[in-house]
Amino acid sequence: MAPGSPSRPVAACLFLVAAVLAVLAVAPPCCMAQNSPQDFVNPHNSARSDVGVGPVTWNETVAAYAQAYANQRQGDCRLVHSNCTGKYGENLFWGSAGGNWTAASAVAAWVSEKQWYNHTTNTCSAPSGKSCGHYTQVVWRSSTAIGCARVVCNGTLGVFITCNYSPPGNYIGQSPY
Repeated sequence: MAPGSPSRPVAACLFLVAAVLAVLAVAPPCCMAQNSPQDFVNPHNSARSDVGVGPVTWNETVAAYAQAYANQRQGDCRLVHSNCTGKYGENLFWGSAGGNWTAASAVAAWVSEKQWYNHTTNTCSAPSGKSCGHYTQVVWRSSTAIGCARVVCNGTLGVFITCNYSPPGNYIGQSPY
């Protein structure tokens, strides 16, 4: 071995460290696992496809709006709609602390409202305290772009997830599809 060159064990460790760093450089961050743009878009598009509505795409401007609002709710995790009336449609989700609440969790909760929506009469027969409005926004025909965000709220308040829709939907008296 040449003077000044690392010994085999040191060289092997350096190679291993370099390999781990290379993997970490291309791996998504831990907090984005199951909460990437596609993790929001795919279940939306699945629900939309089920009723013959075209797909939505991810929009960075709408996503920035969603993230800014989610950041505002991080301190209290309250299900209070933003002041986006007219600009974007909006769905909100809250999951209790300790749960593994993901993009799929939120979209599945909204889509589960389909059971109460009657497309033929364009009415909702949801039990008290429930609605169909989250579902109809997910499948609203003219909404073609979404942006969503997820934050873990302070303390033990849980997880807050929001999706915004452009153009907005859920107009009274209009059918979503």
